[in-house]
Parts: sequence; C-alpha cells; structure tokens
Amino acid sequence: MPSELVSVAHRTVDVDGVEVFYREAGPPGAPVVLLPHGYPSSSFQYRTLMPVLGDRWRLVAPDFPGFGYSETPERDRFDYSFAGYARLLERFAEVLGLHRYALYLFDYGSQAGLQLAVKHPERIAALVIQNGDAYADTLGPKYAALREYWADPTPERRAALAEAVTERGLREEVIGEVPQHMAELISPDLWELSWPVLGRSPNREIMVDLFADIKNSVDRFPEYQAYLRGAQPPSLIVWGPHDGYMPEESARAYLTDLPEAELHVLKDAGHWALETHLHEIAGLMREFLGRVHP
Repeated sequence: MPSELVSVAHRTVDVDGVEVFYREAGPPGAPVVLLPHGYPSSSFQYRTLMPVLGDRWRLVAPDFPGFGYSETPERDRFDYSFAGYARLLERFAEVLGLHRYALYLFDYGSQAGLQLAVKHPERIAALVIQNGDAYADTLGPKYAALREYWADPTPERRAALAEAVTERGLREEVIGEVPQHMAELISPDLWELSWPVLGRSPNREIMVDLFADIKNSVDRFPEYQAYLRGAQPPSLIVWGPHDGYMPEESARAYLTDLPEAELHVLKDAGHWALETHLHEIAGLMREFLGRVHP
C-alpha cells in the first residue's frame, strides 16, 4: 500500500449534451482503471479504493445518468438501458481521452462494461471482475422475482419490483445476506445517500425499467462469454460469496472461458466487498495490475 493516500478530485464533463459527474485520482499520464458503478450506489462506492491505488494508476469513476450527481436527462435525450449506459461509458472515456484501460466489472457496471469490451476489445488492458454476472445458469435465488416479471410482466409484478426501490429495499440490496459482523462494516451511506436520488421522479421509474432491462443483458451473456473466450483479457476475479444474486458459483463460472484468470473468493464478503475487504481487494489489484497494466 502507498505510504500516503492520494487525493480524489470531483469533476463534471459534458458527454454529448449530458452532464456527467465523475471522481478521479492519480497522475494524468498513468495507466487508467475505469470504474463503472453498481445499483443502487454511484461512484461513491469507489471513494476508498481510489486513494490507495492512485499513486500508480489513474482511476476514473463516472456516475451514470439517474445516479449520484450526474444529470438525469429526459428520456428523449438519453436511453436508460444497459445499452444506453454502455454507449455513455464509451463516449465518456473518449471525451476524457481514455483509449486503453483496465475495466472494473461490478453489478450494473459489469453489464455496461462488458458491452463496451465486446465493442472495443482493443481498449481493454485487463479486467477486474467483482460480483458481476455473465452466466445465466449460476444466477442466485434473488433473481426469482425478476424472472417472474420477465415471463409475465403484469402491473402487479411491476408494482412488486417497485417496492424494492424504497429506502428499506435499497438497504436490503446492500447488506442482504452479509453476516452481521460484516454488515457492521458497510456504510449506511450506500443506501441513505442513494435513496433521495433514486426515490424521486423520474429516477424511481427508471430503476424499475432497469430491472426489466436486466433480461436483455442476460440474453447477451453468450455474447459476453464469446468475447472472454476469444480475447482472453488478463483477468482478476475477486468475489464476495454471500450474494443472493451472484453466489460463489457465478465467480467460478468465469473460469470456463477464462481458465488463466486469477480467482479469489473472500470468505466473509458479500456483494459490496469493497466496504468490508478494501485492503484485500486493493492489495490483489495492486499486484495484478502491476503485472498486466503497469
């Protein structure tokens, strides 16, 4: 670990008419690590990782529209889908002049990130995969309500999904199945700061629409797997197994297409492993990136 933590800058940039907020740490000329975030948080989730890696890498973490501090444009100005977020991530990197980077794949960010990698495999120096799914046969039990809605999208089932976009629902998304001694290490800011943003209109409706759009990502899993199998990007897999959406089997499934990947299952960690296992993950990333993206 560095002897001193690096400061994190908080900036905005215009990306095709959309004001995007992002956090940045590290030297401008250093190799880049691109950090798309998950649901229900924002670039806030990387607030502790960036200072400990910013001595050697340039870390850049944008907020997707509708999340965090980025703008929430009207629907006629932005496509609130994973394909839309993938295009935004692509253009965000281009506007900032980021042409090659290690990509952190986590939760919703993994779906946008994998679409970006499929489109521009030449830009991907390495992957860090942390609780981001790409294999349909290993999806966890928490996908049950989503599968029911995808099979029969009735108003009643949509209303049930909307109940997850509440302060209580966001809390459950974050601490979920994590053991109590680990849950105590997870900052409530992850849901308390997210709820005022996601709970207002039209953001809440956008979040429910994204639940429905997860099916389109699942349908693209074979495409993601083909990319991994063909490109063989250097990959570090770091996983929190206490995850109702993506259990340990979801991590091991990557080895089918990435047999040379480095896999670490963090025994007591859950979905939000950076909150509880920062030093372990940062240490693994430092050693891995030092080899493949120095």
